[in-house]
Amino acid sequence: MGFWVTSLIFLLAGVIGALSLRLCCNRGPSTNLLHFTLVITATVCCWMMWAIVYLAQMYPLIVPILNEGE
Repeated sequence: MGFWVTSLIFLLAGVIGALSLRLCCNRGPSTNLLHFTLVITATVCCWMMWAIVYLAQMYPLIVPILNEGE
């Protein structure tokens, strides 16, 4: 449940960021497209970083082995 809820939060943050940028910095069609692309790219990159770390902790590739002597 945590993965999907946080993914939805990232989606909402990206949409809110893109809409607020559209409302605050309306300079022209090409500049607006560049800003929109940068906001969406930053949101996707942050989500991917979070998802990789989250899934790496949920399903580790190397299982720790405890020694009896330590």
